[in-house]
Amino acid sequence: MIDKKAIEEHIRGLIVALGDDPEREGLKDTPKRVARMYEEVFEGMNHTNHEIAQMFNKTFEDGICEDDEEKDAFGRVVVLKDIDMFSYCEHHMALMYDMKASVAYIPCGRVIGLSKIARICDMAGRRLQLQERIGKDIADILTEVTGSGDVAVKLEACHSCVTVRGIKKSNAKTTTLELRGRFKTDRDLLTYI
Repeated sequence: MIDKKAIEEHIRGLIVALGDDPEREGLKDTPKRVARMYEEVFEGMNHTNHEIAQMFNKTFEDGICEDDEEKDAFGRVVVLKDIDMFSYCEHHMALMYDMKASVAYIPCGRVIGLSKIARICDMAGRRLQLQERIGKDIADILTEVTGSGDVAVKLEACHSCVTVRGIKKSNAKTTTLELRGRFKTDRDLLTYI
């Protein structure tokens, strides 16, 4: 669990290390505010991928399972695009922002509610991590919930460790793909994401 008291103490120390007075009017409650914010934005750190899958394990029978490789997967792909999300880079604790996720899967007997896909993305992003791992986590969770081995996750984001510090390339975006099953072998399916 997230230790809000420890966060408050460390933020207070950080303010001092930056050369400011933590008792100054504008900073007096900053450690508490930051601790509350961290509790919210890092909520996913309290849960394993399996626990997140259990949280959002609401599926419905769809009556379709394409085990036959000769059958056409087109027309049975479920895609949710442009899911707004954010995360924090584990290297600099810097915000990954303007993040959009596109998630696709081919149902195999069960479908998941669309809002659950967005909730999975949101919870997977609320951790200190790499963008590549977010895509893998989302795919792992979706596979566990739906039973489908055919999953694709595309993430596109700006990283403040690139846009506002260091090289300062304000228009740079990072795109990652996590491809499983037929999305990995049938490149035509990538047109969906």
